[in-house]
Amino acid sequence: MTRRERRFQRQFRALERMIPPLRGPMSHLRRSSWFPIRFPLAVVLTLGGLLWFLPVLGLWMLPAGLLLLAVDLPTLRGPISAFVIRGRRVAKRWSRRWRDWRA
Repeated sequence: MTRRERRFQRQFRALERMIPPLRGPMSHLRRSSWFPIRFPLAVVLTLGGLLWFLPVLGLWMLPAGLLLLAVDLPTLRGPISAFVIRGRRVAKRWSRRWRDWRA
């Protein structure tokens, strides 16, 4: 397992800890046997994220689709890992500001 792949797996585990209800679905979707479901779902989520301005679709679909796509495309693992790390830092900063503001 390469360094980039280990980093990617660590980010998945961190996301599972941050959002416990997603732990089950995320661990199932990462299994290699789920490729026939995961890859089309990733493509649909990515394309749906590009159409974020429509009422039913949202911008949340783009990162979710890219994250699932990175499971199958090793070239995306590095950039997506960096994106997840930045997103976690921003979420932690917002959480801290919210907590300080409420206190």
